[in-house]
Amino acid sequence: MGVVVTDAEVTLADVLSLRLAIDAPLEDGTELVLRHRTTGVERDVRLGTPGARAREATVAVSLEPLELSAGRWDAYLRGAGGKRSRLRSVDPGFSLDHLDAYALCRRTLAYRSYRTRNGFLALKISDAEPVAEVRSIWFREGRFEVMGLLAYTGLEDDDSRHEAVLRLDRRQTSARLSATATVQGVRFHAAVSLVDVVGADPDAVASSGTWEPALEVEGVPTPLKLGSRLDDVDGKRRRLHYPSATVDGVPIRPCYTADDELRIEVGG
Repeated sequence: MGVVVTDAEVTLADVLSLRLAIDAPLEDGTELVLRHRTTGVERDVRLGTPGARAREATVAVSLEPLELSAGRWDAYLRGAGGKRSRLRSVDPGFSLDHLDAYALCRRTLAYRSYRTRNGFLALKISDAEPVAEVRSIWFREGRFEVMGLLAYTGLEDDDSRHEAVLRLDRRQTSARLSATATVQGVRFHAAVSLVDVVGADPDAVASSGTWEPALEVEGVPTPLKLGSRLDDVDGKRRRLHYPSATVDGVPIRPCYTADDELRIEVGG
């Protein structure tokens, strides 16, 4: 079965839309099989014959009714005779603009299509709790600044302003620091003085410690963790390294956890 995905996208309505290059029309009874990479659970959808064109076909599969769980799902095609093969793809399946638009809706699960390193189609499914998605971080003029957008909150991407506060919590000592943040539509900007960060917990600056930032926004019922997941870079703790600043001899630098949540490391 000579089939290659040339375009793959999960639409805003959580429909997997595929354009296929084929050397013959798909036979009646052909199924798309999605297999969970960890558990081996499978879901299948009968495709039938999408069209009579011998070189191209389109497929649309609604994902929500399949009750797919979080994780990675590999895609296969299974013919009427039962033989199946992994579905090859030449589409990297990544568009930052599309991911931004997709994240504007309130969701419980986020679906994303992508091409594996070996060139096959797969789905990444993640829990989609409201978050503050980080796009820029920098130290300047003695401040820590962060910019980004609010994801999965259901707020409109317009010019309306929402009152907001950036909270920094140091779990080791239960210290807390807060600063006013700016939220317009779904875009946010927040800044906090590095002197205030060091001074907020003076008894602990000599030892290694971590501040956990969160954004409290008017109209959003729970604090939003700051993180970075709406891109194709996994494992940011290993891949992204920011320069540090020094305040009164104490080093400060932003970093990410293994779950791509933002932290501010002080001392150590």
